[in-house]
Amino acid sequence: MKPNPTVLIIQTAFIGDVILATSLVESIRTQLPDATIDFVVRKGNEGLLEGNPGLRTIYVLDKKRKYASLRALTSAFRKIQYDWVINVQRFATTGLMTALSGGHTTIGFSKNPFSFLFSHRIPHPIGSVHEVTRNLSLLAPLGIQSAAKPRLYPSPQQFDRVKPYQSEPYITISPTSVWFTKQWPADQWKALLQKVNGVKVYLLGAHNDQDACEGIASGISHLTVSNLAGKLSLLESAALMKEARMNFVNDSAPLHLASAMNAPVTAVFCSTVPDFGFGPLSDQSVVVQTEEKLDCRPCGLHGYRQCPRGHFRCATGIRTEQMLVGMN
Repeated sequence: MKPNPTVLIIQTAFIGDVILATSLVESIRTQLPDATIDFVVRKGNEGLLEGNPGLRTIYVLDKKRKYASLRALTSAFRKIQYDWVINVQRFATTGLMTALSGGHTTIGFSKNPFSFLFSHRIPHPIGSVHEVTRNLSLLAPLGIQSAAKPRLYPSPQQFDRVKPYQSEPYITISPTSVWFTKQWPADQWKALLQKVNGVKVYLLGAHNDQDACEGIASGISHLTVSNLAGKLSLLESAALMKEARMNFVNDSAPLHLASAMNAPVTAVFCSTVPDFGFGPLSDQSVVVQTEEKLDCRPCGLHGYRQCPRGHFRCATGIRTEQMLVGMN
């Protein structure tokens, strides 16, 4: 292997997937410190990688202009002729991007429909293997065998942006998810707040989560509850989570923000399970699940718009006291 290889990492999926893929950057930096690493993300996720000292260039795939963007990117890649192109995704667009990249060695998961064009096709098992470990297998052809944790790098300005919220002890709650069945119900988040004392509470989320967060905050009179949904960037949210007494999250992107900051986290899993490989990686972490044995759980890898059985007991069966274990 060249002493200073050029490496391209491709992960154009969702926020949590990109965060977990930063473990590859950390692993390569640690074991191949002279490598030059570039990264491809979907438009909207590039802010996650701002300030990462392990990256030279962050490329953006615009999925609204998918084919024009794909052509422009692959043209840029072919001019560089990367030594290693590592595709973390299993979908056709990134498989085609990998195959057309002009990279000397291309690596991806065998589930990708274009993997037959890769130099190395890596199995992608689901079950009892964390996603970080699955992704690490892509680095085996480079001789890298040990995984680093994912990591984000908020700037000093982003840490300063959240300092006004940190004058007193606080917790954060990220109560929403793209998928209904991954989301602990709003009335149960409210019940949790009724049990919390002595801290400020910050509700986190995107702009379109503002109403949901406002509904959870309403009627809570014994605590200062601030709705910050849509008011902080992802890295500002990560900076705030780092110093929280506890961060309460669903099986969704904020869970991985906490992992990347090694922030304390209580992660509630409703229809999904940690064995899918997306559990918390923070040193201080608690996983909360229903204690009821349900033959329908897990019902899917990514969640649903509604409970397929109509009862949603995987969520409603979780007791408030389970959520408070990490606060004791």
